[in-house]
Amino acid sequence: MTRRYLTASFAMALFVMTATAGAQVTVTGPIAGTPLLDLGKFDLAALGYVTEEFFLSGTATSYKRVGQITEDGNWQVEHAATAPFTTRIVVVRPADAGKFNGTAVVEWLNVSAGTDLGADWSALHREIVRDGFAYVGVSAQKVGIEGGPSLVPNALPIKKADPARYGRLSHPGDAFAYDIFSQAGAAVRGAAGAKVLGPLAAKRLLATGDSQSAVFLTTYVNAIDPVAKVYDGYLIHSRFGSAGSIEGASMLGGPSDMPATVKLRADLRVPVITVITETDLIGAGLAGFAAAAQDDTKRQRTWEIAGAAHADTYVFGATAIDSGSTPVAQLAAAYAPTDTIAGMQLAKPVNSAPQHHYVLSAALWSLDRWVRAGKEPPKAPRLKTLAGDKPGAPLQLVLDANGDAEGGIRTPWMDVPTARLSGLGNSPGAIGGLFGVTEPFDQAMLDKLYPRGRAEYLKKFDKSLESAIKAGFILPADAADIKALAAAMYPGK
Repeated sequence: MTRRYLTASFAMALFVMTATAGAQVTVTGPIAGTPLLDLGKFDLAALGYVTEEFFLSGTATSYKRVGQITEDGNWQVEHAATAPFTTRIVVVRPADAGKFNGTAVVEWLNVSAGTDLGADWSALHREIVRDGFAYVGVSAQKVGIEGGPSLVPNALPIKKADPARYGRLSHPGDAFAYDIFSQAGAAVRGAAGAKVLGPLAAKRLLATGDSQSAVFLTTYVNAIDPVAKVYDGYLIHSRFGSAGSIEGASMLGGPSDMPATVKLRADLRVPVITVITETDLIGAGLAGFAAAAQDDTKRQRTWEIAGAAHADTYVFGATAIDSGSTPVAQLAAAYAPTDTIAGMQLAKPVNSAPQHHYVLSAALWSLDRWVRAGKEPPKAPRLKTLAGDKPGAPLQLVLDANGDAEGGIRTPWMDVPTARLSGLGNSPGAIGGLFGVTEPFDQAMLDKLYPRGRAEYLKKFDKSLESAIKAGFILPADAADIKALAAAMYPGK
């Protein structure tokens, strides 16, 4: 990817803004060079987008509890300590101000792998670019900058991976991550003249976070949003049952005194959509979201995707090449089931259904419309579950005759199947359990389901796709690509 930058003497700009806790914050940038964040192998400039990085320095505030932290999420906090910090934000914005839709998607970058990952950028970039959103990735947590507990051995945080670029960054710990995320949002909104979006002016800020970031974002919504009031909506993606520690203890760093399961507070200030896979619902070794589930309200929606895994082959291959115009044959090959991920040998092929990111894109589009126009998203049916077969055993999904889950958001990959798809049942270890499984049907099963072969399959697939689009869980703009993928990926004769 080729990008042009001004010389440092012209490119560097300093802006002073008021922090959420009253201190002064300095925004520096754009920083010359290429940010250390995987944004894909395609050329964003060719798609009409500019990529820039800024450093954010100042004083962050931690929080302490006021009263008990209960499972209902109705929490109160107050300011505690302060500490200096310098973090970074990565901005991907339309080059043409006329293409900007007025909404910035601000992601709490994921650090489960021991460095910063834009998990929601990976899942949402097609919709972000197509509809003219701006994107901002925030290094909110210490692990991504300085290092710490990680699921990936020998991972390098950005400060160690590129000390010349990031040596000046300094993070005081995750107790301060919530305020750092607030201050990043204020900078994106343009507080005190900060221009991190260049000529663009954000009318709306939507906060997103995936997996570990979603767990911390749950705490942000329950405890910090009522006092910070920075973001206009939240997309909480693939959280489990728990919530991040107010005092900043890492999910991977040992026991937490937070409740095992946490709901969203009843008096939400702004809209929240929570998107959940089968893996997240049941738990895969963690406290599952099922115990934290709650009814939809005027400010809250929960979408549970049948047949989806916490991570799938889109995350591990297809996203990197999916520019929106990639040849279907290349995408189909990238989706192919595999039992080897990043050198790890798994017991079964990873979940390979393309549905997860398509539904998530619909969630982002729906959240933006909800915030901008007050149009509530559709309510989704929940996945069907039953109690475990032994005392204390986790819930089990109710399965149909093909071995696929019943209920939840339905897509053609579930209702017109060519494989058993699940978010559960893979191994080894906690990591392998996040990837779900694909168990392709043999030719006899395909012949039973689709006696007239590929043509019958595609006819039924198209009808199911129309239903999913009409229900609001897949965007019409994705229909052509989905149909082409179905034609390319049918495994039968």
